[in-house]
Amino acid sequence: MLKWGRALELTFIALGLLVGFLVGLTGVGGGALMTPSLIFLGVEPLVAVGTDLLYATVTKIFGVLFHQRRGKVRYDIALRLLVGSLPAVALGGVVLRFVERDAINESLTLLLGLILVLSAVLSLLKGELNIPIRPRWTYVYLLGFIVGLTVQFTSVGAGVIVSFALMNVARVNPREVVGVSITYGLGLSVLSFLNYASLGNVDYSLAALLIAGTLPGVYLGTHVNSRVEKEKLKKLINVVILIIGVLVLFGG
Repeated sequence: MLKWGRALELTFIALGLLVGFLVGLTGVGGGALMTPSLIFLGVEPLVAVGTDLLYATVTKIFGVLFHQRRGKVRYDIALRLLVGSLPAVALGGVVLRFVERDAINESLTLLLGLILVLSAVLSLLKGELNIPIRPRWTYVYLLGFIVGLTVQFTSVGAGVIVSFALMNVARVNPREVVGVSITYGLGLSVLSFLNYASLGNVDYSLAALLIAGTLPGVYLGTHVNSRVEKEKLKKLINVVILIIGVLVLFGG
């Protein structure tokens, strides 16, 4: 556990508030903004991912509760995605335990940049493609495995990649996609967090600061969202994520 100065502690609380607000307002940008921001502020990549997974778990709990009150959740799809992710989480646990820490930290930055760019591009294209593939449950399990691996090592990508695939490949009703994405994301965040926690790659004091900011942020964002053009804001956020991804790639 690291000790932070007062100014940096306030910065982390403000970061949690900002990201929580954006998630509550638009439903996007959480992990894609949090993990690279933590790394930029000096947090070790492995610890940044593990801490963000705990932060994401708490944030998604409130997201699921909020969505259940307003919409329908396709638990059949979310469960299949989670089942597909189980071997990916197990594989990630093996890699985390047997690959040298320095090697993982070096690779995480490059992988994070790639996922940020991919997530931003898919989000900007979301709903604009119609991929000619016949929907099958096998693809849902495969999607769960692929997303499980990306989240395991970067903590980002689940929401955007799953939403894009469900709408453009599985032809799921867009009204149901958000609920599936949040519910599946919660289960995946919990499993991935447990892997990092078992290896001591989570800073709980840092997570507490981020969560202290995200709770009022999510609450405020959900109340403001009816007054803002969310689609334009989502595009702006994803352009920012794309820029961050490119910068991370060049930096890595």
